[in-house]
Amino acid sequence: MQNISKLIILISLLVAHSVDAAVTITDAWVRENAPGQTVGAAYMTLKSADESALVFVESPAADSVEIHSMTMNNNVMKMRKLDELPLKAGKPEKLAPGGFHLMLFDLKKPLKSGEKVDFKLCFKDKAGNITHQMVTLPIKAPN
Repeated sequence: MQNISKLIILISLLVAHSVDAAVTITDAWVRENAPGQTVGAAYMTLKSADESALVFVESPAADSVEIHSMTMNNNVMKMRKLDELPLKAGKPEKLAPGGFHLMLFDLKKPLKSGEKVDFKLCFKDKAGNITHQMVTLPIKAPN
């Protein structure tokens, strides 16, 4: 009986730690794309309890999803693929139009307002452990 009590306490601690280490995802949405476009974009705010990084994203809606940054320099837009997006402990990182975002390539079908898109986001903590979060994001027309 004592071993069962110890096991229950250990499992409770592990579950509590994994909840604390989770990344909170808010303000998440996917941009409706124009007819004929085969690319799309997704936005959200990520907040990690601990220092970590977004390292990989996939979606059944696209052949590939990349983490991108976008900057304007002398009226020239520069977009580049990132290997990972660092997340500082407790500091929200906003993925929004004109900045960091997720690019969806070779869409399987058009992204229509009112529908939803599933994503699997993979995060790496400082120790190198990988965790996955499944999210479903609404598709919205840009403002």
